[in-house]
Amino acid sequence: MDWMLIGAGTLASFLAGQATTLGALPVFFMRGMSVRTQNAFLGFAAGVMLAASFFSLIIPGLRAAGDLHDGSKVIAALIVGTAILLGAGTLHLLNRVAPHEHFISGPMAGAERSKLSRIWLFVIAISLHNFPEGLAVGVSFGSPDQTAGFATATGIGLQNIPEGLAVALSLAAVGYGRFFSFVVAVLTGLIEPLGGFLGISAVTASSELLPWGLGFAGGAMIWVVSSEIIPETHRDRQEGVATGALMVGLAVMMSLDWIFG
Repeated sequence: MDWMLIGAGTLASFLAGQATTLGALPVFFMRGMSVRTQNAFLGFAAGVMLAASFFSLIIPGLRAAGDLHDGSKVIAALIVGTAILLGAGTLHLLNRVAPHEHFISGPMAGAERSKLSRIWLFVIAISLHNFPEGLAVGVSFGSPDQTAGFATATGIGLQNIPEGLAVALSLAAVGYGRFFSFVVAVLTGLIEPLGGFLGISAVTASSELLPWGLGFAGGAMIWVVSSEIIPETHRDRQEGVATGALMVGLAVMMSLDWIFG
């Protein structure tokens, strides 16, 4: 196993995850965040994740599968397509098993639960989002074109900044202290290096696993966008703001992947 590459992939996923720290800092001097702003932030995150899924994961996965199977496009499509469905299916099962709250319909809505219940349900939700992000960063470092790893880490880091802000301000809005809200937001980012380590370790252990890992991570991220983020941003009839932000995020991530690639 290439421990240097494993270290690089894990470190990159850690740094991308800790972009939540930068995003959470304004909780110390901001009183709150409007639903419109929150929708814009989440829409931007969705755009970044969609672009990263295709440009940094699925397309490189198809190329890797083709290289492993004498250029067969049919086999490559079957492998990556199956991996995408496995990634989405895994996140779907986790979503059903793990109780959680959503960004807008959860803590910000003032649900009638104890504060302790709300915070842990919310942390679970963020973990569901962050793990596939870390996995995507780690797996992308195993791609033959390692610049895809830097592009993915940069894109995920960018979308973690507004995510960290959303988490911290949401917690503060339901009565938690600013320091506590900041710390929890920082801790949610620590889920990403775990996913990053598992992803890069798997694909470096066997080249045969690379297209499967890339497709799996892409499918998991697309599921999060489709099942979690987009529905949340369309609840308050502000889909225009969310959709515009999504397009900006997609364009930014596409540009980063093209420039670094």
